[in-house]
Amino acid sequence: MWWKFVVEITNEYKILRGMLSYSALWPLGCILQQTFEGKRWGTYDWDRCLRYSVYGTFVSAPMLYTWMRVANIMWPRNDFRSSLAKAFTEQVAYDPFAIVFFFYGMSILERKSQKHAAEEVKSKFLDTYKVGFFYWPVVQTINFSLVPPKNQIIAAGFFSLIWTTFLAYIKAMTKPMENPI
Repeated sequence: MWWKFVVEITNEYKILRGMLSYSALWPLGCILQQTFEGKRWGTYDWDRCLRYSVYGTFVSAPMLYTWMRVANIMWPRNDFRSSLAKAFTEQVAYDPFAIVFFFYGMSILERKSQKHAAEEVKSKFLDTYKVGFFYWPVVQTINFSLVPPKNQIIAAGFFSLIWTTFLAYIKAMTKPMENPI
């Protein structure tokens, strides 16, 4: 009964699909990163997971939803050529903003100063963007060409789990990456 309500409301307000999926996928990416770093159930930083959930739900999902709506208006077809155009436009127009906003926003959620947030963006942006430049165009070309528009944010969400785990890894680093690729 409750599932039917969730389906109905997410069909009515499509942005909620992404927000619900990202509310779980972003903290899961954080948990995966912490697991790779050697933490286990009793030692996970649950406050950090909560920050990832808040960010994924209220920042990342609405931004991605908006971008995908704009992309599908600009290129309404789902053929390979249009999908490639969407994916590369995303890489140039959306991804830099999303990466900057992630490092800056997460630093603010950690109650760090604006100066610290800006320094983290400066030290981690370029290497993160380089990795994303190879990852996201492939993912989004497939997503835009094979997945129906109403489910594209959910499909992107599953690929975003890998990306979020990577972002959590970079975010947790105290020094900038060397040779990310």
